[in-house]
This record gives sequence, structure tokens and C-alpha cells, in this order.
Amino acid sequence: MYLNHITEAIGNTPLVKLNKVTDGLAATILAKVEYFNPGNSVKDRMAIKMIEDAEQAGLLKPGGTIIEGTSGNTGMGLALAASAKGYKCIFTLTDKQSPEKINILKAVGADVIVCPTNVAPEDPQSYYSVAKRLNQEIPNSFYPNQYDNLSNTAAHYATTGPEIWQQTEGKVTHFASGVGTGGTICGISKYLKEQNPAIKAIGLDTYGSVFKKYKETGIFDKNEIYPYKTEGIGEDILPKNVDFNLIDLFIKVTDKDGALMTRRLAKEEGLFVGWSCGTAVHGALEYAREHLTQDDVLVVLLPDHGTRYLGKIYNDDWMRAEGYLD
Repeated sequence: MYLNHITEAIGNTPLVKLNKVTDGLAATILAKVEYFNPGNSVKDRMAIKMIEDAEQAGLLKPGGTIIEGTSGNTGMGLALAASAKGYKCIFTLTDKQSPEKINILKAVGADVIVCPTNVAPEDPQSYYSVAKRLNQEIPNSFYPNQYDNLSNTAAHYATTGPEIWQQTEGKVTHFASGVGTGGTICGISKYLKEQNPAIKAIGLDTYGSVFKKYKETGIFDKNEIYPYKTEGIGEDILPKNVDFNLIDLFIKVTDKDGALMTRRLAKEEGLFVGWSCGTAVHGALEYAREHLTQDDVLVVLLPDHGTRYLGKIYNDDWMRAEGYLD
């Protein structure tokens, strides 16, 4: 048996028990390891779904160009799908993204435009604005807009959620994930809560992001927005894929704590994962220490692979320069 294209390898990723970083905890902590997807990230799932839904709706036609603002992983998923289907790709990224992400996107045939991080979303230079402008200027182009495209949530409702339910034999009691576009946590949470309404969904946020305060107060506070280093999670906007009714609570994690836990996962668990994976595990374990018992099963989603961050958190000199290592 063989696959007709690499995109057919998306999904059915393993669930792995964490053993060392969870020392002293009574609950069972399981990691959904998404770097087993062919593009090495969870974003492969929603990328193929957004493209196939756009094709069915007539929004993406043969020979078209896919234009997207991405922190890197969605771009990789879209590029894999584009190679299977014969589309061109143009991606906008912020200048805080790792060089590895930019080089990987170029390697799979995409054009990459790097935009400044520290500008407002509505600024003409922002990676959101540049992607939208190019979509208007380039004929036969499609702007998936992963933030507001509900195919993002639908992909995880259809695949990742059912996988977690089946892999835990319905014993999952808590689910934790970083929140960026919101599609991953909300699609999975929607499916799991339909199976068992008592399951709690925990969103991991960064300092410098608006999600936690908005969930707790209903206030979009621009004073919460400031630069942070962690890639792929947190936002200065409220994407349509973030359904706050499906997320029970948010926990904020510092850049340093996320980075150090990421390195621990590699050294102690053999999981060579990306920065936001450490953020998710750090926050999930913080919650587990205070709230979970031996009867609980917490699944934490690990979005991507460590190769994206070789020049940053897996580089001792960079870590020291940021004050993350002594």
C-alpha cells in the first residue's frame, strides 16, 4: 500500500505519556505529538481543509496563488497541499519568526515576505495587511485567512478531537493547548465536550496577548498587548476561530518558562519539539499540580518540531543573550 501524495499522511499522530517532567503529579499526562504530520506540525490538518473547502466553494481555481499570513507552520501545510494540487504560494511572516521557518518555506517553493512585528494589525506594513493587499492585487489568488476561516476549527473537530477521544478510550478529562488562531483548541474542545460535557479545555496564552483578560472580563484591553518572543500563540486580535465558550480558562506562561520546558521535553522525554510546545506543557503542569487527581487524564497538544527553533531555544548562546540561561 502506498500514498498518492504526502498530504495523505496527515493525521493519526501518536499520543505519548509524559514520564519525567510530570514527576510528583498524580494525574496521567499525555502528549498529542503533532510533529508526526508530514509538515511537522498540527497546521497541516487545517491547511488541507481550508484549501479543499475553498476548491469546493469555487474560491480557489486551477493555477491559482495561495496568499497567507503565517508564523511558519500554516505556510508549510499550505505549501505541501499546493505542491499536490499545482498552486503557487506567497507567505507573509513577522520578523520575529526563526530563520529556519523562512528557509523551510522557501525550500518548498514559496515566496516569503518578512514584515515588522511591532506594528498594529491594521498598519499597512503588518503581515495581516500585506497578505490582504496582495490578495487584492494578484489575479486568481486566494487568501485563506486562518484566523477567521472556520474550516480551521472544522478540521480539528473532524480529525484531532476524534483521535484524542479514541486514543484515550474516552477517559480524557482535560485538554490543554496553546491558543493562536484558536482553531485547534476550539475544534478539539467542541468534539470532546459533545462526547463528555464535563471535559475541561485549558488555553495556554503568552504575556503580551489579549486572550486571558478577554475571557475573564469581556474587555479587549490594548494595554495587554506588548512584544513577546514565543512564536505561534497569543494574539493582538480576536480571531473568529476563538470561541471563548469552548475554552474554560486561560493560563499565561512567560517566554522563558516556555523555552526552558521545551528544552526539558527534548532532554528528558525525547520529544524534540517547538517553543509553544514547552509553553503548553508548562502551563498544563501548573494547572495539574493545583487541580488534578489520580483519576484525571490530561491531554496536552504539542504543535510542532524542534527543527524550527535550532537558532533560538536550542542555541545556548541565544538563550544566554535572552537571559533564559545562567
